[in-house]
Amino acid sequence: MNSAVPPDRIDAVRAFNRFYTSVIGVLNEGLLQTPYSLTEARVVFELARRDACEVADLRRSLGLDAGYLSRMLTRFEGDGLIVRGRAEDDARRQSARLTDRGREVFQDLDSRSAAQIEQILAGLPEDEQRRLLGAMAAIEEILGERPRPASYLLRPLGPGDLGWVVQRHGALYAAEYGYNTTFETLVARVVAEYAESHGPGENAWIAEIDGRPAGTIFCVRESERVARLRLLLVEPFARGRGVGGRLVEECVRFARRSGYEELVLWTHDNLGDARRLYERAGFELGEQEPSEEYGPRLTEQTWRLKL
Repeated sequence: MNSAVPPDRIDAVRAFNRFYTSVIGVLNEGLLQTPYSLTEARVVFELARRDACEVADLRRSLGLDAGYLSRMLTRFEGDGLIVRGRAEDDARRQSARLTDRGREVFQDLDSRSAAQIEQILAGLPEDEQRRLLGAMAAIEEILGERPRPASYLLRPLGPGDLGWVVQRHGALYAAEYGYNTTFETLVARVVAEYAESHGPGENAWIAEIDGRPAGTIFCVRESERVARLRLLLVEPFARGRGVGGRLVEECVRFARRSGYEELVLWTHDNLGDARRLYERAGFELGEQEPSEEYGPRLTEQTWRLKL
């Protein structure tokens, strides 16, 4: 990990924070035109998720100062939003739960929040909604602390997988890179050709995590001595787990076993994670040419691996 982060990157993140807080209005006196601040609303939301919550757990989960949280709960109790008591398993520990009035406040906050987000999304065309949600998923994946599955498996294509390959390429590339439907049409054509005429020396795999498709790759025949790697994709929730490298490795291994002398692939210069996988597998960059066929201005690249 780099110890020094360029100042312009720090400025960019701070600028985004200022922009987004202004969009959702968290700096206003009351969140969503209510008497409650963002932090107070977070406490209400957290209490609504459970029947009763130990105050110490609430403080830790939200990272709040003990005195600040105590004053907030005292105000909530005075307003009739919560009742405080002692934890069932340890009388030394204080707990809090929402009253009926507190649940009404939660429902109001929840509906106002949903309406605000609906208004934001409704002002965007479909492709920009997908891009926005993809960018949010990327932020959550990178900065979040989701538990990661310990393992995955590679399996052959099964019923429904061909349609999934087309749909996920179209949706992900539109959301993450702004590709147009021409790209999805290309993927559909590649998948249809494979489904109709694949034979010996051709194969495709699905990476699966907990029964959920997490990635895919195809190895197809280009000529008697050349195979082509196609349609590498790894779902956002599966990235960083070695899935992409394992898919590429399986494709290379299969091409060698099938007697090909060379494995080639076509990609774009903006797909940095995929290109790093290819480089680690030993592929070398060949021809390049500019293209705007799929929406953004790109550089098409051909990579080659001698087998």
